[in-house]
Amino acid sequence: MSGAGFHVHGPHDHELEHAAQGGHDKGGGMIAQIAVVTAIIATVGAIFSYMGGATQANAGLYKNNAAIKKTEASNQWNYFQSKSTKQSLAEFARDLAPDDKKVAYQGKIDRYESEKNEIKAVAEKLESEATAWDKSSDEQMHLHHRWAQATTVLQVSIALAAIALLTRKKWLEYGMFALAGVGLLVGALALLHI
Repeated sequence: MSGAGFHVHGPHDHELEHAAQGGHDKGGGMIAQIAVVTAIIATVGAIFSYMGGATQANAGLYKNNAAIKKTEASNQWNYFQSKSTKQSLAEFARDLAPDDKKVAYQGKIDRYESEKNEIKAVAEKLESEATAWDKSSDEQMHLHHRWAQATTVLQVSIALAAIALLTRKKWLEYGMFALAGVGLLVGALALLHI
């Protein structure tokens, strides 16, 4: 109440005035700051988690492709071996055959040799493709581990934020920011394929 230049505050008025001027905040700024940062960290963590899942799926797909190519290469090498066996039998038959039949067997031997070279080229190409798929799978698994590490660090950062809010300890808030920074750094490494 005020009258004739004299002003008296009630206890409630004093508290409202003080709070409006930033006093008796009791961590209100800290709470809002941690809430916003936690929401950002959670969003980034969700993206990192998605990338981790995607790279893991890619790694499995690439490993499957490598297995398919290895099987195809193995089939070609078996085919190569069958041609080698036929060639050996034709050479044996040529050596035992009378002179008038030797030319026919030599033609088969030459054909088998030519076919073997073609089959060998296909088998080596398939083996090369299998190796490339294996390498791609290993690279994707490395990235998966990076994304998983980044996600884990961000999750720990969020847990630290909750503890900081409950305890109102500034050093825990700083720890949360530090861990969030580490998580973002690891995520950047994954993004850069390092």
